[in-house]
Amino acid sequence: MDIVRSWRDTPPALKGAVLAIGNFDGVHRGHQAVLNEAKRIAEAEGRPAGAVVFEPHPREFFAPDQPFFRLTPLPVKLELLEALGLDQTFVITFDKDLSSLSSEAFATDVVGGSFGASHVVVGYDFTYGKGRTGSVEQLTALGKTLGFGVDIVSPVTLEGGVTFSSSTIRDHLRRGEVREAAEQLGYWWRARGEVKKGAGRGKGLGFPTLNYKLAPGQDVSHGIYAMRVHHAGERHHAAGYVGPRPTFGPGEPMLEAYLLDFSGDLYGEQVEVEFIDFIRPDHTFETPEALAAQMETDCERARAVLRAVDADDPMRRFTLGAALADRALDCGKAGC
Repeated sequence: MDIVRSWRDTPPALKGAVLAIGNFDGVHRGHQAVLNEAKRIAEAEGRPAGAVVFEPHPREFFAPDQPFFRLTPLPVKLELLEALGLDQTFVITFDKDLSSLSSEAFATDVVGGSFGASHVVVGYDFTYGKGRTGSVEQLTALGKTLGFGVDIVSPVTLEGGVTFSSSTIRDHLRRGEVREAAEQLGYWWRARGEVKKGAGRGKGLGFPTLNYKLAPGQDVSHGIYAMRVHHAGERHHAAGYVGPRPTFGPGEPMLEAYLLDFSGDLYGEQVEVEFIDFIRPDHTFETPEALAAQMETDCERARAVLRAVDADDPMRRFTLGAALADRALDCGKAGC
């Protein structure tokens, strides 16, 4: 997938694509409907299919002092877009210059001008331009003048009429509702980070863990999880923990994962953690020994959950869930 990191001076070879435009944080099943429609139109017209995303997220630009829960930081988002089969992605820097463009200027100078879009696909609630004053109706009218078509994708819902929403997914994760979040995403939510050396308490209890801090704003529910940890082309089952470790006194929240089939350490390495199921809420134990006994139970519960998911992964029903599972399997075979 070609990645262009500016909206100015687009290479001629990358102009003329069918472009889906949006923040696409999470690349959830509603986003996938927009992206897949761009792919469908592109295939019918013999053109490349692409996406336009904004970095940083506008919420981070307008409120930099307020941590924002990014479901998919840019590197993860780009991997998901590539897994969906897009040919190109434009990463537009969301800064003062871009945020000052009127809706007419954004459509004229960026979409029609620099990108030379042949067709644009957006969600039903898409807004754009300074003050988010641009509507899908205005974009459609401007497209007719500027020479690009516009398709608007209607709301996509779960059974029961619940609309797919990044905000809803964040709320699910804040409540520990991992499976509900996955149903909206179409894949297991994942977080990525660099393993840091911890205090060694887990090792002292017989459960050595890898440790890293979640990204600012990723305030997932504190407690014990069944996880899968990816590193260097291998996938490991894990019993994981998110929280401040209250048994040992106050501290800042950390992610810790005890790999159930691994020995050694991964200090300084990048790992990706899939959140598969919530086992129990965080709890303060009277003694380290009581905590260790509970951890034995937690590990057995995590093993059972992960064995069941490996045998029949419900996320394989979805395009991204299947693509990510196959990528992990292929990496394991190739040692990537």
